[in-house]
Amino acid sequence: MALKKNKLMNNAKGTTSRHLISDKLPKSPISEQYRTIRTNIQFSSVDNDLRSIMITSTGPSEGKSTTASNLAVVNAQQGKNVLFVDADLRKPTAHYTFQQDNFKGLTTVLTKQSTLRETVAPTKIANLDILTSGPIPPNPAELLSSRMMEELLAEAYHDYDLVIFDTPPVLAVTDAQILANQCDGTVLVVASGSTDKDSAVKAKDLLSSAKAKLLGVVLNMKKQKDSQYYYYYGGK
Repeated sequence: MALKKNKLMNNAKGTTSRHLISDKLPKSPISEQYRTIRTNIQFSSVDNDLRSIMITSTGPSEGKSTTASNLAVVNAQQGKNVLFVDADLRKPTAHYTFQQDNFKGLTTVLTKQSTLRETVAPTKIANLDILTSGPIPPNPAELLSSRMMEELLAEAYHDYDLVIFDTPPVLAVTDAQILANQCDGTVLVVASGSTDKDSAVKAKDLLSSAKAKLLGVVLNMKKQKDSQYYYYYGGK
């Protein structure tokens, strides 16, 4: 019941693929739904300027990385200077999605082996830069909770209008909870037909205990034949 307080539902079929459909097919119905999610996020925090958004999920294979990357694209298409950060330091995928190398990235910045400005890379999409994960570290949680993470965010705010983080699933590791209270908002991705209610509620509770500002929930992998509409439920 608690999840009904703030829900963003994405009925797009096949959104677990890593294709940037919002770039390849910007006029497609699925791309339009990503733009609708973007608008709903903006309306969910009218009085506050959202500078950083964290995208997470309850468990693996629920489409969080695809959702995060496409949200980065549609925000860049709106004219914002966007930085996409792959903060999934256990199973990073952004370097594949955006066809980048991963020799340097978030981990090398956090360990002071490189600076943010020399490590971010432009993508082929206007206004969108990416910070890949970098080499997978033995201590992801410690890096994300370090003072360097705070300094990275402060520097990113100076150069970008919006920073979008792709983080590991909430129920798998503590990384998302650590980063949640450093971001202005959090979006939780769940999968239709595979995420059970108890897991979704537990993920929401863990984020709330970490003082995350939950902007909404994206219901992913919803078959189009089940519904021809895009729903937004809001309220208190």
